[in-house]
Amino acid sequence: MDRILRGIMKYRVTDRKTMVEQFVKVRDNPEPKAVFFTCMDSRMIPTRFTETNVGDMFFVRNAGNLIPHSQHFINEMTTTEPAALELGCIVNDIRHIIVCGHSDCKAMNLLHDLRNEEFSSVENRRRSPLRAWLCTHAQSSLTKFQQLQKTGYSSPMLFQAETPMRKFVAYIDPENRFSVTDKLSQVNCLQQLQNIASYGFLKQRLETHQLHIHAIWFDIYTGDIFYFSRQQKRFVEINEETYNLLLKEILRYYS
Repeated sequence: MDRILRGIMKYRVTDRKTMVEQFVKVRDNPEPKAVFFTCMDSRMIPTRFTETNVGDMFFVRNAGNLIPHSQHFINEMTTTEPAALELGCIVNDIRHIIVCGHSDCKAMNLLHDLRNEEFSSVENRRRSPLRAWLCTHAQSSLTKFQQLQKTGYSSPMLFQAETPMRKFVAYIDPENRFSVTDKLSQVNCLQQLQNIASYGFLKQRLETHQLHIHAIWFDIYTGDIFYFSRQQKRFVEINEETYNLLLKEILRYYS
């Protein structure tokens, strides 16, 4: 707490005036451009690596950057994530949803361990909210990953996109750069796009291209950021060589 209090004192001297000016500027007419789902990992600071500012995005963070499938949307299990989708995309007419996974994700490491039936037993889930969260909302990611694992990580995967009739193909880490759990993290990131598309209140906007879903992935040890390219069917590093190509693809797919 001492560190946090010292940080607040520094903010009062260095950044407070500028931030208040920004708050006043967007107070009556904020125009956020995206709803950004990412992990609660303390190493993830999305406003830094996207260079975004006050009023630019809505942020939702949880263990494993999960968006529960709509099948779990019942009175007893309403969670923040679908409420954030409605607040962002329906109430505020935001047109882009971004899911951002990352390397060395502790939630994904635990999800990988949950392949063990004893480790994921009902008794253990009752003692651990984190295990219960992952077993309930990330099982689909683990199942898809295990299918990929059986093929030696070489086969293409098929995911639902904006509608049940719209699909996209994905090759996960074809250069074999990343660890097994990082591969799982990338699968999980793409699975969340499918989960987002399961919500009925987003159906019309997704079908009429008024709402667009994206996946990016952050390598915390190199600082590299990857965008999932439907055209190239894989996560592509965003850099000086790929920026224009990715931008053209995004404009073509999502304009």
